[in-house]
Amino acid sequence: MEGTNPVNKKLTAALSGGAVLVMALSGCSSEDGNEKLDAWAKQVCDAVQPQAKKIEAANIAIQKETSDNSSPEDVQKTDAKAFQDMSDAYKAIGAAVDKAGAPDAGDAKNSEKKQQDAVKELNSIAASYASLKKQVDDLDTKDQAKFADGLKDIASELDKLSTSGSNALKELEEGEVGQAMAKQSSCKSASGAASAAAS
Repeated sequence: MEGTNPVNKKLTAALSGGAVLVMALSGCSSEDGNEKLDAWAKQVCDAVQPQAKKIEAANIAIQKETSDNSSPEDVQKTDAKAFQDMSDAYKAIGAAVDKAGAPDAGDAKNSEKKQQDAVKELNSIAASYASLKKQVDDLDTKDQAKFADGLKDIASELDKLSTSGSNALKELEEGEVGQAMAKQSSCKSASGAASAAAS
């Protein structure tokens, strides 16, 4: 009988795709200064950094729970907490981008739309992780085969979540905005944390 180990490995692989979303919050640096935009980038990056660490910690927790000798109860508990943490982290990033308002870059109307789309996307990712937590909570840990099947479903949803990705975030960070964010040390460390989680 197949244990939960191969399934957990799938879960881990799918989760590391989620880290790419946080990596989107870096960019390539530029020397052109725009004080308002730099202030906006600092506000967002400073708020993102602790959340990126939370997402990384959740990834690591799930990876640790991938050994064959982990009981379904342990896997369930760890995964549920990790999904809840990720949901909270994405919600907090969404709130930070929302609170920061539209970045002062290019066409103001366009900036505002990009910012609102990114907030919607982050909230939607948060809701997806909250729904995965509920699915993990509902799994039957008494029946190993059923539990493994349930985890497979969750892994494929995670896969979709990590590939549906962060288009709105990427759009928000195009051009000057991405350059301003790349100058912030808190964004650099956030992307470092995320790429460590993705590796």
